Amino acid sequence: MESEEILSRIILVVSVASMVGSGWIIISFLVIPSLRTFRHQLILGLGISEFLAASNVVISAGLNTTGIEIWNPSLKIFCSFNGLMAQTFLVQILLADYWILSIAICTYLILMDYVHAASWVQNHKIALWCIPWGLSILWAVLGLVVVGYGYAGGWCWFTSDRVRIFVNFIPRWTIILVILCIYTRLCLFLYRSHKALSSDHDITLQTPHPHQWQLLDIGDGPTPTSHSAIPLKKVSLQMMVYPTVYALIWIIPTSVRIYQGMTGKRAPLALEILEKVIEKR
Repeated sequence: MESEEILSRIILVVSVASMVGSGWIIISFLVIPSLRTFRHQLILGLGISEFLAASNVVISAGLNTTGIEIWNPSLKIFCSFNGLMAQTFLVQILLADYWILSIAICTYLILMDYVHAASWVQNHKIALWCIPWGLSILWAVLGLVVVGYGYAGGWCWFTSDRVRIFVNFIPRWTIILVILCIYTRLCLFLYRSHKALSSDHDITLQTPHPHQWQLLDIGDGPTPTSHSAIPLKKVSLQMMVYPTVYALIWIIPTSVRIYQGMTGKRAPLALEILEKVIEKR
């Protein structure tokens, strides 16, 4: 199957690049003491989950490119295990997207000065790590027992498009909307703070304290001078870039999955490759 070989080769290249990128995050955290901060620990969690996800896909795509067809009935056990790992590490919202959501929530709690909530989160780091891994493994095992995993193009996962929409795309878009709401709230808060600091009137609006910026690894944060290194307005706009781009990117694979689920037909190879690359991201 020539199309499957092309798809597997591209996925293999993307997965190796993902391993290198996420591996760099892990190594940087281990060798650079200044990066071992609370917020970077959340980023480390994202890096580990992405590294494991990429490793799993490298194995399956690598076998496909060498002529070993993982969809062959004789490799059913391997395909099931590969699907189990994919559901746990690759597209499960409670890992990759969990870390993104955790970073957004912690940023919100710290900048909005919710002292007790922010302190609880920082003092219970183990819970932040155990909850997503435990729930993801449980969800993946349920998927194996209830539905089962089969070849899904490049790796093994759920073969039904409708199941994929239910277990991946609906939760993912829920998370995206929550993240957009969080960063929109922060954006408005920081923009109003910027206007207050820029005005000649007495400042009555609450603005982030320097210690809050330090918790977020942004130095001492903006100052009310015109020479501020990190203007509040600029920070507020930067906060909206990531969730906006993230949402726009996921429009493509969501559209492909809905099309295939409704029509029962495979999307054109170019779109399918693009969808797989984004899912692997």
